[in-house]
Amino acid sequence: MPAAAAWIETDIPARLDRLPWCRWHWLIVIGLGITWLLDGLEVTLAGSIAGMLRSPASLGLTEEQVGASATAYLAGAVIGALVFGHATDRLGRRKLFFLTLSLYLTATALTAASWNFASFVTFRALTGAGIGGEYAAINSAIDELIPARVRGHVDLTINATFWIGAAAGSLASIFFLNERWFAPDIGWRFAFGIGAMLGLAILFVRRHIPESPRWLLTHGRAKEAQDVLACVEKEVADSGCALPAADGHVRLSGRDHTPWREIWHAMLYEHRNRSILGLVLMASQAFFYNAIFFTYGLVLMRYYGTPAGSIGFYLLPFALGNFLGPLLLGRLFDTFGRKPMIAITYGGAGVLLLATGWMFQQGMLSATTQTIAWSAIFFVASAAASSAYLTVSEIFPLEIRALAIAFFYAAGTLVGGVAAPALFAGLIATGSRAVLFEGYAAAAVLMMIAAVAELLIGVAAERQPLESITAPLSAR
Repeated sequence: MPAAAAWIETDIPARLDRLPWCRWHWLIVIGLGITWLLDGLEVTLAGSIAGMLRSPASLGLTEEQVGASATAYLAGAVIGALVFGHATDRLGRRKLFFLTLSLYLTATALTAASWNFASFVTFRALTGAGIGGEYAAINSAIDELIPARVRGHVDLTINATFWIGAAAGSLASIFFLNERWFAPDIGWRFAFGIGAMLGLAILFVRRHIPESPRWLLTHGRAKEAQDVLACVEKEVADSGCALPAADGHVRLSGRDHTPWREIWHAMLYEHRNRSILGLVLMASQAFFYNAIFFTYGLVLMRYYGTPAGSIGFYLLPFALGNFLGPLLLGRLFDTFGRKPMIAITYGGAGVLLLATGWMFQQGMLSATTQTIAWSAIFFVASAAASSAYLTVSEIFPLEIRALAIAFFYAAGTLVGGVAAPALFAGLIATGSRAVLFEGYAAAAVLMMIAAVAELLIGVAAERQPLESITAPLSAR
């Protein structure tokens, strides 16, 4: 059993939720939200350099090896999420978001020094482990620090920064893969160095981000939680913003950890329907995204004859559509509601992919119109995918929030993501449009199933305090 502290009655969660938006919140968004940007940078570079890595003048990889390296990245992310997710709940959000970012920047720098397939795939797996661990530590911290009234919009917008990273990766690939400026075996190495430099800079920004007061409370460290929040409230007051009165108290008993028996009881019995929902949402969007995005460059090169060095130009509008979707639709998740918006975006993305896949099979698209169609699909699908992360990060008890994020990210990625890049690389290698369309149709159907699941067992979490959506385990 966990070592329990005395009962604490506090208004700290209510005080966090009533804070007006201020500079401190922007620090959270920039310092922690960078994870999504870095992941976008990584996967875009991987897609953009696929053709270059196949060159005999570079690493000389086969199409299957390119797909396998993408799978290794995702497999590393799964392992990293599970290991670091549990550590995040036990040791604290702050310690882990320093550790995971350090792992990421070291591994991505080593990727740039790869000398063959084995080294490349190993370093990609380690890079993925850093990113997977980041997701658990970062998403839990963000949800616990952002006011409930804007949590949905802020979460979706932060998730959308993945596509700022994707755009940066596209621009970097255009520059570094230009053989007039860089040799085939040199340019892609410089491209991977961008992520390491960004990660190093963000390490310094994170020095100013405190531990989550909510996490401190559940671990019996009420004085530290009070001190953190007092500093934030002073900053808000000094900026000239009025502090509304806090409404609501929670009563809980601090603990040093949560036993595994209690964790699994909460996830598999007490919140079984929520666990099913999280798995369905995460698995369907993971298959949908990874199937298309990791093989984007291969489709353009094989079916449309697009030069490897030009892939980045086609990724830019795709990234723009993905960024604008959560940014413009995100507010509706807080106003119109979680359940209707999640169902609409999941179902809409599935229908659009099915229609576009059929047009692709019939040879009705060019490289340009294919890109326009994908951009329109993912304007909707990006909001859907972001809402999956939002859902699993807010519907489980605070003490197991990071592990829940990690578990559903890992389970969803294993079911829908790890196999998808290698599977679709194999479908593309056949050269058959009909065979590839079958893969697209499968991804579309999975999204439609997720839409139905949301309507049946979704949670109306909009504008609700985290403690109201699910009571902390330590409040019993």
